[in-house]
Amino acid sequence: MTRPTISIALCTYNGEEHLATQLRSLVAQKQQPDEVVVCDDQSTDTTINLLQQLAAEVPFPIRIYENTHRLGYNKNFERALAECTGDLIFICDQDDYWLAEKISTMTDYMVQHPEAQLAFCDAWVTDEQLQGRQSRFWEWVRFDQEARQRWYSGDMMEVMLEGNRVMGCATVLRRSFLAVAMPFPDSVPGYIYDGWLGLVGATNNVIHYIDEPLQLYRTHVQQQVGIRQQEPAERIRLRDRLARHRSKKLAPLREKQAQLAAITQLLSGRVPENSPGMQALRRRLAHFTMRSCLPHDRLQRISPVLSNLRQGNYQRYADASANWLAPYLAALGDILE
Repeated sequence: MTRPTISIALCTYNGEEHLATQLRSLVAQKQQPDEVVVCDDQSTDTTINLLQQLAAEVPFPIRIYENTHRLGYNKNFERALAECTGDLIFICDQDDYWLAEKISTMTDYMVQHPEAQLAFCDAWVTDEQLQGRQSRFWEWVRFDQEARQRWYSGDMMEVMLEGNRVMGCATVLRRSFLAVAMPFPDSVPGYIYDGWLGLVGATNNVIHYIDEPLQLYRTHVQQQVGIRQQEPAERIRLRDRLARHRSKKLAPLREKQAQLAAITQLLSGRVPENSPGMQALRRRLAHFTMRSCLPHDRLQRISPVLSNLRQGNYQRYADASANWLAPYLAALGDILE
């Protein structure tokens, strides 16, 4: 079997402080890339000079593109991905550190799983000095054993719609996948470019995970995009539900409905409408549309609410941290509030 060629898409912006360390980790890879494509988004520090210096020292070609105007985080990665020529493309941030086996492990996985269009690994979360491997990235985004089992069972879209689990800098994808995923939308409510890649991959269940931390994720105050631990949904007592104004109850439901409608529209035309992920997305959209548009008359709410309860929708779309009673309280609240 022919070895796939490897590209790394690296985006930079004022990255002088940690860039050299990241590039050293690429040089130390057991399987080195065939090229590194760098898109710099108009850095004002010494990033470009540092890149040019390092490009002369490393054993693989580095192609440097300087944007003529600021593209922003998402579109800069879009450009970097578009410039890559490899069969497999690894996405790379400027401030992390890859463990030596990352490229080889993820490449082997993609070779062994030709059905996978993209895959993502876990990472150790560290401080600014890359010290303290006390937690893993998946813990921060609640990609726990239950969520991974659901993902493995083909419930990828449902897991993605509960919150993004895909970290761009931990992702490898086939270049052919870009024909579907690009151009990136200007805005995806609740997600950035890596979440968009995850949503597109989840529509046809072609995004896999590799249950191994293969890099160090550096946390520091200069990060363009950092991580924030996902918090369980707020639990509201029934008496508080009944006392609050109806508009306060409807606001988050309407926000969720609008988000799902926007994602549905963005994916339509790019992926088959009958794909498993699109069907799951439309079912979730229908549920939140029902909840956000219930009539003012409480008696008229009973039938649609009980129908969704019998179908298991309140249970299916409850927050993962909620207890067994939460779906029934939500249904009761929809009738009474």
